[in-house]
Amino acid sequence: MDEPLRQLLLFLTTQSLLAIGGLYVVLAELHRVIVSVNGWMTDEEFTALFAVAQASPGPNMLFVTLIGWKMAGVGGGIAATTAFIAPAVLLAASAARMWNAWGERRWFRLLRRAFVPLTVGLMLASAWLFILSAAPTWQRLVVVAVAAALSLTTRLPPIAILAAAAAAGALGFA
Repeated sequence: MDEPLRQLLLFLTTQSLLAIGGLYVVLAELHRVIVSVNGWMTDEEFTALFAVAQASPGPNMLFVTLIGWKMAGVGGGIAATTAFIAPAVLLAASAARMWNAWGERRWFRLLRRAFVPLTVGLMLASAWLFILSAAPTWQRLVVVAVAAALSLTTRLPPIAILAAAAAAGALGFA
């Protein structure tokens, strides 16, 4: 096993333990380590693999499989998937046992509530990273801001908002 893949697997193992709210929680850190720190892939490759993972049926963590595949082929994809899933499964099993044993204790209820702002903050950091990657110009930032505002304040279907953003791009605005 080559050194970059070994480093990736160790990194994914640690990130797995932080991904309490799902893959989106650790997305910004994945990008920082994979693209900015180690240069294992470009911004464009990272974003393209994420888009493929989101468009594919199945769990969001498929993204780490694609990262492993990009770096080391099929074996890298399998190893990355295992490195990301195994620690989380063990943590979830342990948490379920603790929940059964301590679920009604005050300190445990406080701990559970503490994870909410932590998870939201990590998800916002990931969203901000993708906004900056996908919208490097002020015009694109405007399109993202309008799309976000429409998503939050109207009942428009997401496909309609995406179509409007695509139309803005086709017209040369973004």
